[in-house]
Amino acid sequence: MSRTLISQAQLRRGRGRILYWSVLVGVLAVCTLVFIGPLYWMVTGALKSGQEIARTPPTLFPHDPQTRNYTDAWNNLNLAKLMFNTFYYALGAVFFQLVFDTAAAYALSKLRPVFGNVVLGAMLATLMIPAMVLIVPQYVTAIDLPFVHVSLIDSPWALWLPLVANAFNIFLLKRFFDSIPEDLIAAAQVDGASPLRTLWSIILPMSRPILGVVSIFAVTYVWKDFLWPKLVMPSPETRTLSVGIYAFSGGTPMNVVVAASVIAAIPTVIIFLIFQRNIMAGLTSGSLKG
Repeated sequence: MSRTLISQAQLRRGRGRILYWSVLVGVLAVCTLVFIGPLYWMVTGALKSGQEIARTPPTLFPHDPQTRNYTDAWNNLNLAKLMFNTFYYALGAVFFQLVFDTAAAYALSKLRPVFGNVVLGAMLATLMIPAMVLIVPQYVTAIDLPFVHVSLIDSPWALWLPLVANAFNIFLLKRFFDSIPEDLIAAAQVDGASPLRTLWSIILPMSRPILGVVSIFAVTYVWKDFLWPKLVMPSPETRTLSVGIYAFSGGTPMNVVVAASVIAAIPTVIIFLIFQRNIMAGLTSGSLKG
């Protein structure tokens, strides 16, 4: 029998059942409004006219839906170019994170180097540092890369390099690799497989769920990030979606800007709806060993 905060005996009583379902429905309704409310305002605001979207108090439904706002946003804000740039940066971030974070997690989990726990602890400690604190040193480094003295401004490497060593992703991957039985690794070593061959032939095929989670995290992070791309991608030709929409928002009607935001959010929503089961499976698959 599963344990819950409320016993089955209390749920069978009239008052207990009514109170339980009232609280549950109320909490779910509030949470739904909190999360769905901004999305609803964004979608409906993109269909309103400039005067209606600026009205106070705001209208609940658009009186005269204007679908041409989406066409104006796509053409006037050059969303095709911005979306291509963001896809390109996201794919690069996925590639480099999968390569380097997987290698680091595999080394810490299965190869067990000297002071590996110290290195892992230092990585996890970086999660306690606010991201804003690192903006200045990262920007100074991007302006003049040490040793080679090359500027990374308007280069995709300015986005990719800071994302390579992601402590959270390394921790997720290491936890998953820890759940893989050591007998498989020992059998591969008996057959003469090198550590690299073991990683390629045994670890990676079994790690598809968590690799999918890391990939989705990398894509969504690049897609939603604003401050760092704004600093290192000032040129109109290299801007991301979020930076490009902000740059054009000054001389663009608010309803067109909101329509552009809706278009920019569609890919990430589709990714979540398609891969939501994979995300949950990847996050929970390494929680139990066996």
